[in-house]
Amino acid sequence: MKPEYDVLIIGAGFAGIAMASELKRSPSKRFIVLEAEAGIGGTWWLNRYPGAACDVQSHLYSLVGAPNANWSSEFARRGEIQAYLEDIAQREALWPHILLQRRVESGHWDEEAKHWSVTDSAGVTYTTRCLVSAVGGLARPQWPDIPGLGNFRGQTVHSQQWPNDLVLTNKRVGVIGTGASAVQFIPHVAKQAQSLTVFQRTPNWILPKPDRSIGPARRWAYRTLPWLRHIKRLGLFLLHEARLPAFTRWPALSVLHRHRALRHLRKTIQDPTLRQKLTPSYAMGCKRVLMSNDYYPALNQSHVALVTAPIAQVTPDGIVDASGRHHPLDVLILGTGFQATSPVPHGLVIGRKGQDLAAVWEAGPSAYKGTTVAGFPNFFTLLGPNTALGHNSVLLMIESQVRYVRAALTAMDAQTLQSIEVRAEAQQDWQEKLEKKLQRTVWSQGGCQSWYLHPKSGKNTTLWPGTTLRFKKQTRHFDRAAYRCEQC
Repeated sequence: MKPEYDVLIIGAGFAGIAMASELKRSPSKRFIVLEAEAGIGGTWWLNRYPGAACDVQSHLYSLVGAPNANWSSEFARRGEIQAYLEDIAQREALWPHILLQRRVESGHWDEEAKHWSVTDSAGVTYTTRCLVSAVGGLARPQWPDIPGLGNFRGQTVHSQQWPNDLVLTNKRVGVIGTGASAVQFIPHVAKQAQSLTVFQRTPNWILPKPDRSIGPARRWAYRTLPWLRHIKRLGLFLLHEARLPAFTRWPALSVLHRHRALRHLRKTIQDPTLRQKLTPSYAMGCKRVLMSNDYYPALNQSHVALVTAPIAQVTPDGIVDASGRHHPLDVLILGTGFQATSPVPHGLVIGRKGQDLAAVWEAGPSAYKGTTVAGFPNFFTLLGPNTALGHNSVLLMIESQVRYVRAALTAMDAQTLQSIEVRAEAQQDWQEKLEKKLQRTVWSQGGCQSWYLHPKSGKNTTLWPGTTLRFKKQTRHFDRAAYRCEQC
């Protein structure tokens, strides 16, 4: 029996919308997008904490096929990015293909029928020839394993699940974590809270953020003279791409950025004790390099304290650190990030012979070209293992993957293939070459622990160690020889 759809996409964030846009250009393709939330945008729909914004410039953090001349600032805020994705869905007539509040509960490969059977949270089952996971690596919040966390009597909030009605006025607030989300929301929390205690495990390298508004005149110029926008994007692309060698080959090249970060710290933090607590001891780039103009000033305030002693336990009314000091709290905010190295929950994707993708990836995710996995026919994952970037806009990787998936679908149609499955040896060869390159990078040799590294294997299962142009070249064509194919 012919399945209902040619392609079913899980998730309507950037990757899901990019994939849907690509499929829309092929009228013969029957596709549907199932989105768990009440709106599209993925991470830009979910993360509503104050100060949420992108740390890649707006004109580069845009899909090449959907340019936007109307960005209001160099670094777009959450709401503007989410509205941009809604605009794409509207202009490209994607809404009829998107079902909201339909969380995918499970997808099973039917070996006999040679298609996927997918069930959503409403109990509806869909059949589809191909399944595309666009859930991304920042979809599952990471809750810390701290003794007593569940016993806290005050309000506990994860930054990804920020309540619209969160009241911090006259409250003693504690924040666990000082990563990318925390440095954005901490300055806003400091403005409201009676007192703020920030619990830091490891300091970050933080650069000043070169943000500014894009005025009406420049927006008019970008709309009227598109070549100006193209030049802007190209310049940003080359600037970001030029940073790669400092991460992958010659860490000494980061000396100028290191100098800028330390100067930014010295200029903003006068207290030598506090400054020492905020000075990283590892190589720049080993952890994600952050940008902020207001994080350090927030820590300077008299009602804000930075605690670097490890957390011993959470009590019903606060936190006790390793020195034995008790910090009384009314609200606890977790800026502890996401399960980036375990992006797929158990039971979501079940492949050939009942293999659970989450179990296969237990010791670390692996995918051929970050997109296909042995044992999972007609399955594609966007922003899969080792497709995130430490130096450029991740949308460049998404677009390359989307074109690769489209090429695979075209080959399946042209060659009347019922199923394709990457060969285990091709995936293994890809993984070994990748790991060899990653071993030489600052992410592996920089002397830090980061969310790039899998907690069990210690391997970097997150980042791509090459240029975006190299990845684009390697995903330009569907390489059938790497796949086991079954004819219709």
